[in-house]
Amino acid sequence: MEHPILFISIILEKLGLPVPHGPVGHTLLEQLCAPYMTYTWLVMAFLFIVSKLTLGNLEMVPGKGQNFWELAIGGMDDFFSDNMGRELTDKFFPMIATFALYIACANLIGLIPGFMSPTSSINTTLALTLIVWVSHHIIGFKEHGVGYYKHFMGPVWWLVPLLLPIELISNFARLLSLSIRLFGNIMAKETLLAILFMLAGSFFAPLPIMMLGVLVSVVQAMVFVLLTVVYFSQANEHAH
Repeated sequence: MEHPILFISIILEKLGLPVPHGPVGHTLLEQLCAPYMTYTWLVMAFLFIVSKLTLGNLEMVPGKGQNFWELAIGGMDDFFSDNMGRELTDKFFPMIATFALYIACANLIGLIPGFMSPTSSINTTLALTLIVWVSHHIIGFKEHGVGYYKHFMGPVWWLVPLLLPIELISNFARLLSLSIRLFGNIMAKETLLAILFMLAGSFFAPLPIMMLGVLVSVVQAMVFVLLTVVYFSQANEHAH
């Protein structure tokens, strides 16, 4: 279900640019004008501008903006190091922290009337999931070499025929669990809000659902990041 009103779609129509209302086309312009892509650029611009304004001049006595970022970045750094070790944190902190900030903002932007969450598109969530899935296998092979295959073989050799298919299926299932969980929850929030706006015709009617949407948006960002940390940590550990 598409939003009844999207501000960027209105702007594209005024500029005479194509506004896709169905499957995304194959040309570069059609792909860049897809709603989930245009709102992705908007979230990226928001994060860049806000961080630039609040961290442009670092001070010994931090202001409110610098305090927020020190709390957020410091909290994530402590959490990552506690759960996957300092070595992995130093290597992958920029990527995982970027995912956390992007997903949280992308989820929350859909609560603003006329905007949509890029994470309500399976294209966005699957792209993020593929990066995580490929990265955690790279960690495994880099840490253990060819011996990384032991993670999928089970504790004893005679259980290999049973456990190997189960482990492979469960590992590939991570692609679905990460992407569809985030997509499904945010899409449900977007659809419910769109229906309430159309039926009620008032901004205040969906407020209770919007308050719940804030909680869902933050929790889903935390779940995605938590599972990413768990996958990275497991790939780095020795097989039992």
